Amino acid sequence: MAFAYRAAKLKLCASISATDAKPRNVIGNFIKMHIKQNDFVIELFPDNLFEENSSDNINCYQNIYVHNSEYQSSTKIGIKIFKNHLEIKSAIIISEGGATGIYENSFVLNDDEILICCGCTIFCLSIPNLELVWKTKADEISCIEILKHKENYIIHGELEISKLNSNGEILWSNSGADIFVTLNDENNLILSDKYLTVKDFENRTYKFSYSGENLTDMNQFKK
Repeated sequence: MAFAYRAAKLKLCASISATDAKPRNVIGNFIKMHIKQNDFVIELFPDNLFEENSSDNINCYQNIYVHNSEYQSSTKIGIKIFKNHLEIKSAIIISEGGATGIYENSFVLNDDEILICCGCTIFCLSIPNLELVWKTKADEISCIEILKHKENYIIHGELEISKLNSNGEILWSNSGADIFVTLNDENNLILSDKYLTVKDFENRTYKFSYSGENLTDMNQFKK
């Protein structure tokens, strides 16, 4: 019963997020994002119809990276690198977990790497060769956002808030009394100088230090 209740809330939040999303480029039912990086243009797009070893795929990729292929994959994201308008590299990342989209905080771009939320996994790929540097399962359901904090990364998952180092190792993770998703997701995860705050489905605010200490006001749970 509890699982069904949580699944219903996730479905409701997902439908609202899809409606309120503001992608940079929309082509039909497909969202494409283009990011300029030095001499390259990086293209990110969903490719959920892709099937490995199929001759019917719309896109072909030089590299295919899958997290935990034993389970049904819910998110498939295509990545292409262009230079002088010519495609030079391509890859697709595939993961199980809750479906995730492509939007401003679903990736972090460094000088020679791109980190992308894909289902329950964070993938780190090199730029421009799109080689897999590392991949980390950072949430049991899905990774909603990734934000850079100094040399590390804060992952906003549906069930956990976690901190990863530059090698993809989980330094700490904290869960809450409910999912970290609200009906209005705007500014749900906020990074301040000494701590971060995030809200759950019941609009309760959690506060965590960057060392993982729980600074949350527990009085709000007594109401």
